[in-house]
Amino acid sequence: MNRIRLLLYLVFMMSNTTFGQIKALVGGTLIDGFSATPIQNSVIIIEGERIRAVGTVSTLKIPEGAEIISTEGMSVLPGLWDMHVHLMINGHSDYTYWDKTYPPLFEKVIMPASAHQLLMAGVTSARDLGGPLKESIAVRDAIKNGSIPGPTMYMSGPFIQHKPYPGTEQFRWGVESPKDARQKVKRLADAGVDCIKLIDQDQMTLEEVKAVVDEAHKNGLTVVGHGHRPEEIRRGLIAGVDCFEHTGLASAPEYPADVMEMIRERTAQMNLGPLFWTPTVEGLYNYEYVRDHPEKLDNTSWHLGLPDSVIKDITLSIQHPDRLPYFQLTPIRKPTLERKVNQLKEAGVVLLVGTDSGIPMKFHSQSTWNELDVWVNEFGFDSMYAIKAATYWPSVLMGVDKEVGTVSEGKYADIIAVKGDVLRYISLLQDVDLVIKHGRQYK
Repeated sequence: MNRIRLLLYLVFMMSNTTFGQIKALVGGTLIDGFSATPIQNSVIIIEGERIRAVGTVSTLKIPEGAEIISTEGMSVLPGLWDMHVHLMINGHSDYTYWDKTYPPLFEKVIMPASAHQLLMAGVTSARDLGGPLKESIAVRDAIKNGSIPGPTMYMSGPFIQHKPYPGTEQFRWGVESPKDARQKVKRLADAGVDCIKLIDQDQMTLEEVKAVVDEAHKNGLTVVGHGHRPEEIRRGLIAGVDCFEHTGLASAPEYPADVMEMIRERTAQMNLGPLFWTPTVEGLYNYEYVRDHPEKLDNTSWHLGLPDSVIKDITLSIQHPDRLPYFQLTPIRKPTLERKVNQLKEAGVVLLVGTDSGIPMKFHSQSTWNELDVWVNEFGFDSMYAIKAATYWPSVLMGVDKEVGTVSEGKYADIIAVKGDVLRYISLLQDVDLVIKHGRQYK
């Protein structure tokens, strides 16, 4: 009799476990990431980590026993991607000091805090560009196995460049020849990185740049190249860089004509796939506003996961936003940003949302929505275009579009929701109400 009771109990528990794994998001307006017309009164059935079905309240039956999460009055969309973050930095204004002081805290404190902040901001996937190798892999894998909360991370590990800046050898690797370039890239590939970050390629020989890109591609890795200077772009295009970052450090009003011609030639070769670009404009575009309204820095969302001593250190470093050397040229650069981004867009480049999050005064809890806000409310981009640049297109570049990037059947349930109409008011994303990653609700 006891054995029968035990068997019935086990069957009961297994049934309840199965029911508990099913969630139904009911009632919201679904923006699925494909740019299609939003689905009103949507229903999304999540089973375990994945999306089982998508429909409406009139077409899709909710499974008996499912956990119902109301999204009435909300915009529901894929979890955001931020394609340019730096988990190892958290808004401190003095890089030299930070690089000397905090490496011992990178793996267990700094990088996990950054990741957690991104997730709470609705970023369920992110690309980290330039960090120490061991710590980058360890944090990515800790998130993957559920030990710490954070987005699904795609890590480049150390920058590849001609010569590391003094004191940065832990996360910047120099190359001295094409052979050395291949060896460095192979070492990163063997360690398990997800992409290669190439910078200052105008200071390398063209043969070295080609060796970096070729070896990366042989190992199935995309190459991300800086686009600060025209010659970086030229050499990157010749070598076959997959995605460029930033819009330039100079105050030149637009990209040179020959660079734009090379870009148009590349985007015309669709057999090679899209040419991707992450312009990272919000940190520069919003600097003057933050400088003149520093109370914005008092938002405590960026404190999450950081010890009081680190919070105090960061706060002291940015107490005079007007004096930071990092931004002194920014008022001259700001007027060039919209023009350069539109040059790229008009040339057929696929733009991606990324922020350079972690640079001085730019926190992981705030940067991504600010980037979207600048695109839509300052540059006049269509909201759906901007959202697709933060959801679908990043997944395509990273080769995971069959798994994430849209809210559709069979994909991982990476879903966020916010009260109100995000297509009309993109800034609503500054306060995401619901965050689900791989079927687990975090917020």
